[in-house]
Amino acid sequence: MASVLKVDKLDPQSGTALEIGSSGDTITIPSGATFTQSGTMNASAITAGTVATARLGSGTASSSTVLYGDQTYKTEPTGGKLLQVINSENGYRVLISTTTLTDMDSGSGVTWEVAITPSATSSKVLFSCNLALTGAYTAGADARLGITLFEKIGAGAYTAFGGADNSSSNLLANHAGITKTTGEEISLGNVFTQSILRTTNTTSAVSYKIQWKCINASASSYNNDETGSQITLMEIGA
Repeated sequence: MASVLKVDKLDPQSGTALEIGSSGDTITIPSGATFTQSGTMNASAITAGTVATARLGSGTASSSTVLYGDQTYKTEPTGGKLLQVINSENGYRVLISTTTLTDMDSGSGVTWEVAITPSATSSKVLFSCNLALTGAYTAGADARLGITLFEKIGAGAYTAFGGADNSSSNLLANHAGITKTTGEEISLGNVFTQSILRTTNTTSAVSYKIQWKCINASASSYNNDETGSQITLMEIGA
């Protein structure tokens, strides 16, 4: 039979500490009883279990709500969240004179490829590029360029996007009324920029590259290693 001790106050004999029960004992506060804490209880004393969400704040805790600093559960913001940014700068200087699309390199024999791995299939990828180029003449012709963007998902094949042959035929370095010497280099500056939001529906790596060509067979063009070209990829959350 359990014993009942009825007192109004318990004080430790030493006046410094009061111990209730021994190691391994269970101290039970029955239903309907209230444990009132007027002094200090350190959070480190909670070493097991979880704190009920209702004790953390007002409102309804769910998979679509978050706890704000005012201790209120509110609907989680959706759309337009920037989750990650990948940036690559390319200053490799290389001569091309072909009229056939060819990979833009970042080093000798190294294709300039930039990849991002989305964290969710619902995310989108914002592709941006800014190409700084230099043109040169081989027979007094203008140094117009053609540029095409390519995308690859996982181990698949590269496919053009943003329009087949994103023509940059306006990259004309043969200014009217100015006579240029054969082989003379003309800086075209930041002459090709694109910003395209892509729907990839994948959590595999998504890779991007650029191909370019000369519009005229007698013209030559270079990457500009002074200002540098850039590709930036951003994962935008749904």
